[in-house]
Amino acid sequence: MFLIVGLGNYGLDYQLTRHNFGFILSDEINQEYNFDYFGKKFKSKVFTGKINSNKIISLQPQTYMNNSGQAVFEAINFYKIAIENVLILHDDVDLEFGKIKFKIGGGNAGHNGLKSIDNLIGKNYKRLRLGVGRPHNKELAIADYVLSKFSKEEQKQVENIVKNISKNINLILDNKIDHFNKISIG
Repeated sequence: MFLIVGLGNYGLDYQLTRHNFGFILSDEINQEYNFDYFGKKFKSKVFTGKINSNKIISLQPQTYMNNSGQAVFEAINFYKIAIENVLILHDDVDLEFGKIKFKIGGGNAGHNGLKSIDNLIGKNYKRLRLGVGRPHNKELAIADYVLSKFSKEEQKQVENIVKNISKNINLILDNKIDHFNKISIG
């Protein structure tokens, strides 16, 4: 069993913001594989389904980003999911917009959602880093930047990115990371 967690902030004010890239990808995966909406549990929206033969619990924490770890911790403990079967989908300002990187463990680079998760379950989970880049205006605070919406042009690119990742997410679940890294995402 795998736990796939899209990070973001809930509510209309946060839709299509850079910080919600994880939610956007999670929505696409849930739709692509016809996951069933299970309801609200673990301070999250919970979806269930399968990707190939892998049973999936798909989580969208409703705790706001800074407390995402609470939801992840509760779901892991309830379903007894091994940390190596946890995949976190999150925005990353240290990657240019549109770049995608898979990673296991490591630092959180100041990402408050990852900090919260690290504090409660440790750092050795799988991560899919979704590049949003840094603001062109150097005076704009990172917090304000990630809470701003994607431009219309960026939204079109995000749609393509999430469709391509969703169609190939099985490669990560099956530990075919080299194959995943070779596909064209953008």
